[in-house]
Amino acid sequence: MDGIEDTVHDETQSVEEGFDLTASEVYVVEEAGRVDFGGGELEDSELAPVGTEKRNEGDDYGWWNLDAGRYVVEHNESLSVEEPVTVRTRTALLERGAYHPTVRVTELPRLPLVVGGDGIRVKENARISTVVGL
Repeated sequence: MDGIEDTVHDETQSVEEGFDLTASEVYVVEEAGRVDFGGGELEDSELAPVGTEKRNEGDDYGWWNLDAGRYVVEHNESLSVEEPVTVRTRTALLERGAYHPTVRVTELPRLPLVVGGDGIRVKENARISTVVGL
């Protein structure tokens, strides 16, 4: 897909409404970052990766067992386009009580992920976002 690199499986990720992006890492914020008016005191948050668990001994990929709360998610893919595109939460994730903000970007940032209810289980490389407008 033009403008998207490091894809997991193009044929599966290419969907009617756009292109699905996959989860590579989930983090919790361990120490707050800082945002000020002028940027002179801007500091990154300290993030810690959430571990995964394999359901079966022979599995290639594990699952993040996320309780209700807020996380930061990173995608496997990178995005580099001249005109902004929309990245939105994939419907499958929304229907299971989790979401990230919809953003218009030319490069793909880490995104906050909100998990509600009793939590959610997300497998490594799960399709969690969709790029539309490519």
